Amino acid sequence: MPKPSLNWLLVFVPAALVLRFVPGLSNPTALFICSAIAIVPVAGWIGRATEELAARVGAGLGGLLNATFGNAAELIIAGIALSKGLTGVVKASITGSIIGNILLVLGFSMLLGGTRHKEQVFNKAGARTSVVSLSLAAIALIIPTVFHMSAAASPAGWRPEVEHQLSLGIAIVLFLTYICVLAFTLKTHKHFFIGCEGELNEEVEHWPKGKAIVILCIATGAVALLSEFLVGTIESVRTSLGVTEVFVGVIVVAIVGNAAEHSTAVVMAMKNKMDLSVGIAIGSSLQIALFVAPVLVFLSYFMGRPMNLEFSPPEIFAVVASVYIIFQISGDGETNWIEGVQLLSVYLILGILFFYLPEPHLGLETPTP
Repeated sequence: MPKPSLNWLLVFVPAALVLRFVPGLSNPTALFICSAIAIVPVAGWIGRATEELAARVGAGLGGLLNATFGNAAELIIAGIALSKGLTGVVKASITGSIIGNILLVLGFSMLLGGTRHKEQVFNKAGARTSVVSLSLAAIALIIPTVFHMSAAASPAGWRPEVEHQLSLGIAIVLFLTYICVLAFTLKTHKHFFIGCEGELNEEVEHWPKGKAIVILCIATGAVALLSEFLVGTIESVRTSLGVTEVFVGVIVVAIVGNAAEHSTAVVMAMKNKMDLSVGIAIGSSLQIALFVAPVLVFLSYFMGRPMNLEFSPPEIFAVVASVYIIFQISGDGETNWIEGVQLLSVYLILGILFFYLPEPHLGLETPTP
């Protein structure tokens, strides 16, 4: 059975173009919705083209290629948001992607897979390794906030440039850890994950290399254009719908950037390939925490808009709680539908929290006088 097709959503691409470039039809809210939906299938084409190229360059380089470009949509959306100074949305999308993959994606996978198969099993050794790395990321997210609270209470006070230096140091550590994780999964202990790779290869009918490169370039350009539309209308949508910047980042942007992978994980679980489904969900969260977040910090310096890694207490709690839950679930290597319900319940509760959470009076990036 091939991967789930979201190509019918491509009709929203011309719809977004019309709303953006036809003056009489200008509507920021409609443009935001159409752009968000249109990104989903285009991001899926980026993922498919990347997999095709990865399959032709060998396991090691292919794994690196897949891991790097697998998050292209999230990086493009966040990069454009950074260029517009929307650091709150960027940081919220980081936490939203982490908790979304763990709670929403894995929750739906366990629920729908469990309705077809009473008990499902997965490789607990590989899953536990990824979860431990996620725990490191959770700790890294806590440190800047702890620093800020402690420094603000000290006589010396708090200086934004010191916090940026702290965040940059943490980003470097996370990125180096990601390289080590890649070496672990692709070389020294790849037998922990070989089952997932084998299952995935069965699903792919390979494209010619030239076709994969062309589609990758076209899809990347389309995502960049649609992301420009999406980010450019965030302020208008926040006003018209009455939602906060954090909610847009944690829920909307995070789901849009990962939707293609989400559908694949759910379908694999329904086919009783829970090993692959868990690998997609946890692996995506791990890549966001150890690769995307540090890269965005580095990118912010190139743009002249340094971003720190200080997150709000609700965001930190959401990530830590999600990692704790998945740590407990991954211990036995088995799952069923009720565990999916439990994960989805936590995600909905957190979604309600972020919906009603008021906008902070001062942004985390605002220097103190």
